[in-house]
Amino acid sequence: MIAHLKGRLDSTGIDHAVIDVGGVGYLVGASSRTLAAIGPVGEAATLFTEMLVGEDFLRLVGFATAGERDWFRLLTGVQGVGARVALAILSALEPSELSRAVAAQDKAMVARANGVGPKLAERIVRELKDKVGAVATLGPAAVSQVAPVGAGADAVSALLNLGFRSAEAASAVGAAEEELGTGATLDALVRLALRKAAKG
Repeated sequence: MIAHLKGRLDSTGIDHAVIDVGGVGYLVGASSRTLAAIGPVGEAATLFTEMLVGEDFLRLVGFATAGERDWFRLLTGVQGVGARVALAILSALEPSELSRAVAAQDKAMVARANGVGPKLAERIVRELKDKVGAVATLGPAAVSQVAPVGAGADAVSALLNLGFRSAEAASAVGAAEEELGTGATLDALVRLALRKAAKG
């Protein structure tokens, strides 16, 4: 699995960039927001990446921030949302705007993205509410972070994998983040969240 690419920005297109890493050019799909953020051609660039594997394709998608990559993973987990639609949503909305839209169940905001109709927008905000609830309930300070679904979302995911219910996981991680602050590591968050869940 390729987690990130660090090299020189060789070229960009409407929906992709080519990053030269040690003489190898990696073609990476990207949102317009990421393409605008990675800097000028010829300069050093770093992209967080997600590898998509299908029966007849292998594709890299790149993001300017880890938070944007986290949202891509959440979005593509919703039925009917493929990589193209997820990138269209991330082109139209910043991660913090997506957090607010999901927390407020604002399907109209999500429907601003190309290729997203009202029904799909409603499904997105409904299905993601539990998954990002812990982050959304932390208040404006958390929403304003560059990566609002970073360690918090990963910690919720870790607890879900351990068999906790969505509400339990979100509540425990939310309490842990409140105690540790926004700069907490994933490891510290999961440990404290587990202790809080056990007490509950």
